Amino acid sequence: MKGPAQPPAHSCREAPGAGTVEVHAAAHVERRYNVNTLRADDWRGRGGYFSWKPAQEDASSVEIFHVEMGDPDAPVLLLIHGWPTSSIDWSAVAGPLSARFRVCALDFPGYGFSDKPQGWGYSLTRDEELIEFYVSEVIGAEAGVVVAHDRGDSVALLLAARCAEGRSAMRIDHLVLSNGNIFLPLSNLTQAQRLILDANSWPQVAAALTPSRLAEGMGAATFTPPRQAGDPDVEALTAIFAHNDGIKVLHEGIQYLVERSKDEQTWLAALTEAPFPVTVIWGLYDTVSPPRVASYVWNEYLMLRPGNNRLYFIPDANHYVQVDRPDAFVKVLLHALEPADDQEPGALEAELGAPLLVDRSRERLPAAADLLGVQDPAGPN
Repeated sequence: MKGPAQPPAHSCREAPGAGTVEVHAAAHVERRYNVNTLRADDWRGRGGYFSWKPAQEDASSVEIFHVEMGDPDAPVLLLIHGWPTSSIDWSAVAGPLSARFRVCALDFPGYGFSDKPQGWGYSLTRDEELIEFYVSEVIGAEAGVVVAHDRGDSVALLLAARCAEGRSAMRIDHLVLSNGNIFLPLSNLTQAQRLILDANSWPQVAAALTPSRLAEGMGAATFTPPRQAGDPDVEALTAIFAHNDGIKVLHEGIQYLVERSKDEQTWLAALTEAPFPVTVIWGLYDTVSPPRVASYVWNEYLMLRPGNNRLYFIPDANHYVQVDRPDAFVKVLLHALEPADDQEPGALEAELGAPLLVDRSRERLPAAADLLGVQDPAGPN
């Protein structure tokens, strides 16, 4: 692993501390949306910023927020967030994982504490380009474990396809996908997602939507148990949506679904040829990206894939599985990254609600007779 790079193309610096400007900004959010910003402020205080500009000349430079935790010489573990949230989704698991990894996470442009310019050209392709730059130039690494969630799964699949083709600046050691619409025909998009996606309905939605309303709606529908106004998770989401007026770019950001619909089959097919293990971790209570999504992708693309690939389910967890059950998520992730060859499917622990190893890949399915160890008494015809 290389030491941290300092190329001219970007600059790294600490996130602003509790100076006058930041105190005023936090107070503004709290007064306007009546939320406690302590959790969001704590996460922001752990990170810093670097500047980045996409290769296309029509894009302006943006400031990207990122967090690094753990030993700089430990193996890199990259956490990739989804829509419409940010790297704060990983805050409950980043600390425990940093005991064994150099944990790295960023906020994509348009999300969290990064810049959110309107009309910037948000896309999965640009975010994949950013991930490669981040790992090779900011972190200064050549490889790492990639753990993705929601929209981050799409960015990770695009990165995986480039890695499989030998076109990436980084190497994936292990790819982990968690709750996200990685097969759109079996997804269950909400009415709110459809209204935000549609250009005709978006202006009316934008006029009525506030950071607190968005956060409270997500808390009620995508977390288990449901989160209400005043819950720390809801307040953290409200703060990141309010930062740099994130509501204004929701419509642009969710267009990734259109981009995904065009290339989904290609990205999934590329997984079958990729040279690294793939693990799928799914919260069972998800109604937006229901377990049938994970099951289909596993059965069609991963079950008969060479290598040590695994499918896990986590009970009592919704779409934000890493927030609902962070301890279980960490346990499953470490179990997947250090697998025992003789581990059979089943609960990882004896207690109720324990995570489940649902399946592991094999080169072929045995015939029923081979499995039973019996021979046809009639012999061959």
